[in-house]
Amino acid sequence: MFRLRSVNSCLRRLLHGGTVCRDQVLEQLQVCSAEGQLFDVVGKNKAKLTVNHVSCAVGMLWQFQREKPQLLRTVELIKSHPQFLTLRVLAENKIALMEDFMLVDMLYIFLRLYVDPHDSLIQQLVSEAWLRIDRFPMTSLSKFAICLTDQQLQHSPLMGHITNIVDKKLSSIDDARILTTFMISTSSLASSRLRDAFIRRADNLLDTMDHLSYNNPRRVVQFMRNIKYVHRPLLEKCNQILLCNVPRMDAENIGIILGLYQSLQFNNCDFRLAAKQRLIELIDSTTDALSFPKLFVALAPMASPDMREGLENTAFLLADELSAQQAVAVAEALEEIQSRNLSLLNKIASVIQRNLHIYKPMEVARITRTLYLLQYQNPELFTKLKDMLVKLLQRSVFPSEVTMLIRVLSTLPCPQLDEGVKSRVEAVVTQCNLNELNTISFAVAKWIRNDPSYSHNTPSRYVRLLQTLNQCGHKRLQTADRIDLVLEELRYVTGEWFEEMLLQETMVTLQRMMDQINGTNVLEVALFLTRMNHLCPPLMDRIASVAIKDIDKIHYSAIYTILLPFTVLNYDPAISDEFYEVCIQHFTAHISK
Repeated sequence: MFRLRSVNSCLRRLLHGGTVCRDQVLEQLQVCSAEGQLFDVVGKNKAKLTVNHVSCAVGMLWQFQREKPQLLRTVELIKSHPQFLTLRVLAENKIALMEDFMLVDMLYIFLRLYVDPHDSLIQQLVSEAWLRIDRFPMTSLSKFAICLTDQQLQHSPLMGHITNIVDKKLSSIDDARILTTFMISTSSLASSRLRDAFIRRADNLLDTMDHLSYNNPRRVVQFMRNIKYVHRPLLEKCNQILLCNVPRMDAENIGIILGLYQSLQFNNCDFRLAAKQRLIELIDSTTDALSFPKLFVALAPMASPDMREGLENTAFLLADELSAQQAVAVAEALEEIQSRNLSLLNKIASVIQRNLHIYKPMEVARITRTLYLLQYQNPELFTKLKDMLVKLLQRSVFPSEVTMLIRVLSTLPCPQLDEGVKSRVEAVVTQCNLNELNTISFAVAKWIRNDPSYSHNTPSRYVRLLQTLNQCGHKRLQTADRIDLVLEELRYVTGEWFEEMLLQETMVTLQRMMDQINGTNVLEVALFLTRMNHLCPPLMDRIASVAIKDIDKIHYSAIYTILLPFTVLNYDPAISDEFYEVCIQHFTAHISK
């Protein structure tokens, strides 16, 4: 499709005075059926290549790769070919001559061909696209947003500009693919108002789209995962479309959807049963090292003991061929099923150990956590992992990354807190959210208990850090002005430190922003009060009044959760009769469905 589009654009540019001039270079490019032929044409016609020729050639290179199975793709060979460098140089020199759609397509393809984002070609393409961004059609803008996400620029001012454009033109987007692409790309910058507008638009477009296409509903589910918000009616609509398409899915797509559902705590039995059946059907045809790990990760947690044994045997045979990332995925699946297959685990650990140098900080943390939970006995490997965690932590500047590394490091045998680790925590703690502060408090508590001097008093080296944690937590709550952000940070908070140091301040903060409680976040407030087992009459009364007012905005399955704190805490709101009646009616209306 892209090849035809590129050729058509070339032909349009050759129209002059109502006649089409014959372009021999274009004709030679068109008849190429492999990369070698195309590079020969490029090499013989370097001086003649126009911007359209370059666009056609680059588009065809990507098309050749897309038509091949993943195992047979030759991107690295293409990148190392001298004529690929020729195309890169020519593309960079002709950026100003490119049409808008061509500019974005070139950027998209060069990223797919693994040209480094820091390469001058990519940077020049991005810069030129930024200059033209306000005139891009939605199709090109959505593809440009994908390119920025590929470069980890989803929080950049440029993505903010795209988010603003989408916000203004959302009602004009009639293509579900374009809409869902924007939803994913801008999810980290979308306000609650834009979030709700996205959900309404997606709900409308999913009704009009071809239900044989499951990428769009999958992206909607991914959007909910990204923003940590579940719109139950839309989620169920997506699930119905995905359920119809399970017989056409491969193991990778099924695994992705199951992972998204798990993140959203959405357990749909019909989808799981259909997914399991489809994965079982794929077992016999999924025997290579590229596709089998995806099947293993998706199917093993649902498989019967006999089937699981067969999967583990196949994994053992293929283990030496696994990539670094595949080995981590298989190890995490083994942890999920609590496998005790020591032979397989040794093989997977061996692959991990020889690839330790290429893992990113969060991957090292995941590996350490997984092997620890599997109770894997390999002192040498754990010593290496511990040293890596400390070094990575001392270099990290991201609060979420530091928190993850700290949490995992605290699970390993360590008599006391390393000074370098302590300094790094102190450097980032003021930027941490409530959940991250709580996680760090857990780690510090473990180190305090493991310190030889703990039996006498709290070692002085920890006092300052604990005081800083307390101060940062109080300041974050006192300066908060959006209840949705506070509730998001509180979602997984538990433990003695929070209850002793921050619970009362949290209640004061929630009461201060009580007027922001509405039909979309009342469930989170109810969950928090139940989890904390803390009675706060003003908040309970607010939950009741919001439930009565916005009952139509609350999914019937959430009624149990909203009623739960009133039962657990033995509290009746002032409007209890109306509250209970409304909740019961809303729920019973769906019992027969």
